[in-house]
Amino acid sequence: MAQPAEKAYYRFVVLFFNCLLTFGSYFCFDIPSVLQDQFQGNLTCNATLINGTVDCVVGLGMNPQQYNLLYAIYAWTNAVVVILAGFLIDKLGNRFGVFLFSFLCVLGSSLFALGSHFRGTPYLLPLMLTGRLLFGSGNGSLTIVQNRITAFWFKGKELALAFGLTLAFSRLGSVLNFFLTQKFEEQYGMQWTLWGGALLCVLGFVSAIIVSTLDKVGMRQLGLDGAIQEQSRKVRIQDVKLLSLRYWLLVLTIMFFYNGIFPFIADASKFIQDKYNDYSQKEAAYIAGAVYDSSLILSASAGILIDYVGLRGIFAVACAVLTLPVFGLLAFTFVPPLVSTIWLGVTYSFAAASMWPSIPLVVPQATLGTAMGLATSIQMVGIGVSNLVVGQILGTKSSETKIPLWRWQRMMIFMLANTISCIITSVLLNIVDHRQGGTLNKTTKKSGQAERESDREPLNQAEEEQNEDEDEDAVRSRSINS
Repeated sequence: MAQPAEKAYYRFVVLFFNCLLTFGSYFCFDIPSVLQDQFQGNLTCNATLINGTVDCVVGLGMNPQQYNLLYAIYAWTNAVVVILAGFLIDKLGNRFGVFLFSFLCVLGSSLFALGSHFRGTPYLLPLMLTGRLLFGSGNGSLTIVQNRITAFWFKGKELALAFGLTLAFSRLGSVLNFFLTQKFEEQYGMQWTLWGGALLCVLGFVSAIIVSTLDKVGMRQLGLDGAIQEQSRKVRIQDVKLLSLRYWLLVLTIMFFYNGIFPFIADASKFIQDKYNDYSQKEAAYIAGAVYDSSLILSASAGILIDYVGLRGIFAVACAVLTLPVFGLLAFTFVPPLVSTIWLGVTYSFAAASMWPSIPLVVPQATLGTAMGLATSIQMVGIGVSNLVVGQILGTKSSETKIPLWRWQRMMIFMLANTISCIITSVLLNIVDHRQGGTLNKTTKKSGQAERESDREPLNQAEEEQNEDEDEDAVRSRSINS
């Protein structure tokens, strides 16, 4: 008689609770973006009525540099922790990882919410930065565990569907944040809003308990628990020397593209209000969230399309080129911002579906875990530096109700510079790839064949026996931050 773990319904139950792991953390991540006015609002307001409204917002009193530091420290933490997290998960298992990193999300979001109670004191910024540091330590690493669990249960079955659903659930958390947070804050205030985000992270921790139990029981029923525990990949610093020029060009392409996405979203709501006078804070949050709306809708279909036609290198160039006009429109025209955010969401969806899955095609299987962790780390360093640069460009005075348009234009020019850099690196990537066989632009069938051939080639004779780690590394290859 077949065990429950062998039936389809069991793995889909695992998938459901696995999807919930990061729903709350993705909701929490961009709460500051929706409430940017409150984070940068004045500690007190003595303003007079102007046209029937008070041109002043009571808030935490952060300046633009301090606000952008909330995002920068998250990115920096991810950059360091994500390299170590994969090794730790390999040695101690998925269940240890899912508990540790979901708990860090709860602890970080709670400390972040607690910091808001110290408004007007020297303790506010250190508490909130510490909270974001812990939150960043947990969220990026939790995605690694999440995707490893998904890959184990769905490998050779509905794998593409399963990964599409996990990404969609994460993006759903981001989308609902942009739709609901502003309304909740108006009714209950900022402090309760931040605690509500922490409560959603508690939902992720409860899901971690459930999915861990299901995973443990299922592997016992399949008779794989002992075998999985025996498998461990020793990540060595020497592996970095084996990564090819194509890999480094691909990593730079990813970094420059994301440098224009996440720092923009962090300040998009404030930008829309400052430049376009007809939008309320709530409407501006909805428009900024359209980037995630588009990603939520298109992620699965973009992945299926690229899996079918290949052309990953061509898609990378096309996404960068098509993103270029977005920041030009935002900087120098008054075209409705919704056009730009939807446009950006479309290119973001196809970029994520083409760039990250290209990494397994340009590195040996034995170094895949190291390659994915290093790529994520470099991406996060780039985003963190970009957030700091944006904070410098936008100025340091929180007393300004509106940031001057010329500062916003300089910020968009910085985004344009990153996009141009992305175009350059993606073109070089295609040139190098063409000279080395054109793996990235082959159809899925041919590129998959090339990947299998590279898997059979050991890094050196002493590593031939390590090919048994293929399944572990394949799981790690799914750990993307897109």
